[in-house]
Amino acid sequence: MNIALIGYGKMGHAIEQTALKRGHNIVQRITSANKHEMNDANLKLADVAIEFTNPAAAKDNVLQCLQAGVSVVCGTTGWNDGLVEAARIAKETGRAFLHASNFSVGVNIFFEVNKLLASLMNGCTDYNVSIEETHHTQKKDAPSGTGITLAEQIIKELGHKNHWTLNDLNDEDGIPIIAHRVENVPGTHKVTYSSSIDDIDIIHTAHNREGFALGAVLAAEYINGKTGVFSMRDVLFGNK
Repeated sequence: MNIALIGYGKMGHAIEQTALKRGHNIVQRITSANKHEMNDANLKLADVAIEFTNPAAAKDNVLQCLQAGVSVVCGTTGWNDGLVEAARIAKETGRAFLHASNFSVGVNIFFEVNKLLASLMNGCTDYNVSIEETHHTQKKDAPSGTGITLAEQIIKELGHKNHWTLNDLNDEDGIPIIAHRVENVPGTHKVTYSSSIDDIDIIHTAHNREGFALGAVLAAEYINGKTGVFSMRDVLFGNK
C-alpha cells in the first residue's frame, strides 16, 4: 500500500517506521515547509493518507485528500465541528474516512471497558465520576480527544451526568476532566468512580508512541479500497 503522511512530526516518523515494517511505501511526507507539494497529482500517488497535524489545519487537509480521491485516516483532534463535512465529502467522492481520538489498540479496548463500567454504574449515584489525563506538553488541545471520548461514553450511560467540564470539580451535573501536561509523557488516562466507601479506577498508560502508530497503520490497511465512514471499533472489533 502507498501511504501519504500529512504531518511528519514525532507521530509521523513513528507511523513511517511501523508502515515500512509492515511492507508499505511512503510516497509523500508533508510538513509546513513543503505544504506546496500537497497537490492532487502527488496525493493521487497514495492509496491512503494518514493525517496527524493540528486542529487549525486538519479540516482543510482531510477535505483536500478526499477531493483528490484519496481515502484518509485522521488522528488530529480538536476539530469536531468539521467531522460531519468530512464524512459527507467521503461519501460523495466514494472514498473512506476514519477519524479517531486515539489509535492505540490498548486505548480502544479501554474505551470498551469504560462503556461497560459506566453501564454498570448507572443508578449508583453515591459514586462521583471523574477523568484525569496526563499528556506531553506539545499536546495542543485540552482536554484531549481521548478524554472527551471517555466522558461522552460515560454521559451516554449515566442518567445523572449530562456534560463534561475542564478542571472544574464543583459542577454536580458534569464530569470533570482534569488535564495535566508534562514533558515526555505519551499519555495516561484514568477514570475514577469515588464514594465515601471506596473508589473504582480504570487506567490506561502508554509507554511510547508505537501503539498509536500501529493503530493508525492498521486503520489505513482496513479502509484501503473501502467506501464510507469508519471508526477504530470497526478496525479492531468488526461487528462485535
